[in-house]
Amino acid sequence: MDTDSGMEQGRGPKPGNPGGLDFPRPLTTVDVVIFAVRDDALQVLLVQRPANEGEPFPDSWALPGGFVDIEKDRDLEACAVRKLRDKTGMVSPYLEQLGSWGSAGRDPRGWSATHAYFALMPDLPASGPGAADARWFAVGSGKPKVRLAFDHADILEAAVQRLRNKVEYTSLPAYLMPPEFTLPDLQRVYEIVLDRPLEKSAFRTRMLAADLIEPVAKMRKGPNRPAQLYRLKKARSPVFFARTFNAPG
Repeated sequence: MDTDSGMEQGRGPKPGNPGGLDFPRPLTTVDVVIFAVRDDALQVLLVQRPANEGEPFPDSWALPGGFVDIEKDRDLEACAVRKLRDKTGMVSPYLEQLGSWGSAGRDPRGWSATHAYFALMPDLPASGPGAADARWFAVGSGKPKVRLAFDHADILEAAVQRLRNKVEYTSLPAYLMPPEFTLPDLQRVYEIVLDRPLEKSAFRTRMLAADLIEPVAKMRKGPNRPAQLYRLKKARSPVFFARTFNAPG
């Protein structure tokens, strides 16, 4: 949610305007669940709300987001992209609409509705203009070890479930990778998101057959034999696999 406070519910067009409508409007916000794999764990970026007088949930942690700006945002996704850039200084390689939450009781300032998105980011520090109040938290079983403002715990839980369900049959974890990575790196990210191990040979076969990644002309050197480095192919949409990772074969 935005740090704006004291907002009153707007009203519809005045009787002199087309339609002659005059009705209360709910507060309309966009919230973004930003995921990354950091320190060998699935983590979410949260922001600390201000402690100003009149602010709901002062000092609590919340998902990045805020009110739709009708002058800047051509649609809900544009608002999500703007909020994400404010907190990370980046455009996410993957952004998906998660759902909508709305009620008279979710925000003490009035009837409100939020439209939630989730984004996948490589492991980079939060560096946008609003990043001073941002911090990464491990998700664990689907909930961070802090109490979240508004109904953001429900939104985060839904986002984790959506991500884990889709990872069973898509290439989404590739969007969590740095520009260059090895196949073991990619497998480890899959395992972190799914919270279980995967069979190495079957995983390698599936990734190489998916036409999702391509080798780069260098190797990563280490204590063992050098490992081939790969990168995500440009302009690739997520790949959908014929079988889930739970399926045999």
